[in-house]
Amino acid sequence: MSEASYPVLITAGAERDLESIYDYIAEFDSPANARHVLDHLLQCIRDLERVPERGTHPRELSALGIREYRQALYKPYRIIYRILGGQVHVYLIADGRRDMQSLLYRRLLG
Repeated sequence: MSEASYPVLITAGAERDLESIYDYIAEFDSPANARHVLDHLLQCIRDLERVPERGTHPRELSALGIREYRQALYKPYRIIYRILGGQVHVYLIADGRRDMQSLLYRRLLG
């Protein structure tokens, strides 16, 4: 019996996040390391196709009583997503050391 598969949709904002992360690492470290991080982030996103429910609820949103969003981690990065109608929608990919409270508010609730 095969596992259910959830199509994963990456929003334009999350696409920009991936580009920014790549560009930053390529500029301040190396293109090779940027590719390595990008590959791992994309693998984490692909893994959501199989078991998206395994992700935890972001604490910043849970504190506000919002539990429809989940996160997958590739430290220090956090991939914020939501399961809607049998699909996974990736909204945000950010370095968890940033001010996540205001970032989440702006991108998801603003």
